[in-house]
Amino acid sequence: MKIAVADVVFREDLYPRIETSAVTVQKYAEDLSVLPPIKVNQQNELIDGWHRWTAHKKNGIEMIEAEVIETKSDAELLEKAIETNATHGLQLSQADKRDMARKIYHSTPEKERDEKKKHLAVILSVSERTVRDWLSRVDKDAKEARDKRIFDLWLACYTQQEIANAVGITKQAVEQVCQETAGLPKLDKVDQSAAEHATDFTPPIYNIWKQQEKTNGSSHFGNSEVRWVDNLLYLYTKPFDMVLDPFAGGGSTIDVCKKRFRRYMVSDRKPIVEREKEIRKHDLKDGVLKPPQWKDVKLVYLDPPYWVQAEGQYSNDADDLGNQSLEDFTKNLARIINEYAKKISDAYIALIIQPTQWKAPERQFTDHVGDMLRLVKLPVNMRYSVPYESQQCTAQMVDWSKENKQCLVLSREIVVWRVA
Repeated sequence: MKIAVADVVFREDLYPRIETSAVTVQKYAEDLSVLPPIKVNQQNELIDGWHRWTAHKKNGIEMIEAEVIETKSDAELLEKAIETNATHGLQLSQADKRDMARKIYHSTPEKERDEKKKHLAVILSVSERTVRDWLSRVDKDAKEARDKRIFDLWLACYTQQEIANAVGITKQAVEQVCQETAGLPKLDKVDQSAAEHATDFTPPIYNIWKQQEKTNGSSHFGNSEVRWVDNLLYLYTKPFDMVLDPFAGGGSTIDVCKKRFRRYMVSDRKPIVEREKEIRKHDLKDGVLKPPQWKDVKLVYLDPPYWVQAEGQYSNDADDLGNQSLEDFTKNLARIINEYAKKISDAYIALIIQPTQWKAPERQFTDHVGDMLRLVKLPVNMRYSVPYESQQCTAQMVDWSKENKQCLVLSREIVVWRVA
């Protein structure tokens, strides 16, 4: 049967998968016709198929094939979700299995708990000893999970009151957890090495950052290159510094900041559906994205639409930078940079942008960095050239270049201003 996509109820507190995949949503969205039905209960609460359901939302599809399975309780819904998940799709991690076992166990009457452990071992495909080990630490691990949730929300720059509301404890308790966990000494050695760029990273030596091709991940039109963001974190921030990104795109800044233990606050005019819980919705025409405390901001990273290069790629709205006239685009981008410069101190603003040529009127070379340097009166710390070595031009573009004796633009640049 088919049900309305909008009528599906997602029980975040029960759905078995903790981690989700934007790449999987994107893959499913490319061919919805081959996907099996999602599974829901009689209240349309989702049992199985988050990625399939989200792929339909991403494509704006109103109806979705669904199989209805009747459930009598939250625990039964959760068990059904675990059982169906085992047959297809992204499989549960050990951490997911452990957390689901504990949720089911908490709602199991005392006299049924021995049998429940055996049942959990079967549906989770683990040994009974593993189940017993998981459940013997329920109270301790529940606190650890809560504290990690608090830490993750703190990294994402939510206020202590917002965290308290999300976790269900007092603001004072949140403050205590943040004070206890926010520091390198509290990280394990692996995390501390990542935070300090000591592993899985090659420090940049020169101001030309060549990239053979775009890093795999979300193919969102405006997704920032991960390596360039990582380089900027290394050069201009320390662990637990705050990074602002009001052009979040596919969420690259989130991923790198999590890896390097930088606090991050990211937004977009229209967050992509698969990351709408991580990317705040904010339009810069209404003012700059405001963090809990400006003094904590050490890097503002700006990867805006590159004028007509992005025309119609994000929306058809007149307010979209990609749909504006060159005069308005230049004025508004400079305004955003200057507004952030007024708010922060002892920090940096990094702008990445490519000159416009092919889509410009009469193929006129348009130097956006040059325009910003004239309108932003801040000292330039450095300018980085960030080309893709394998960037391809069409045969039409090459023919035009030869016929008109005009070189094609492959350059892209990051300009970094210092705000004292």
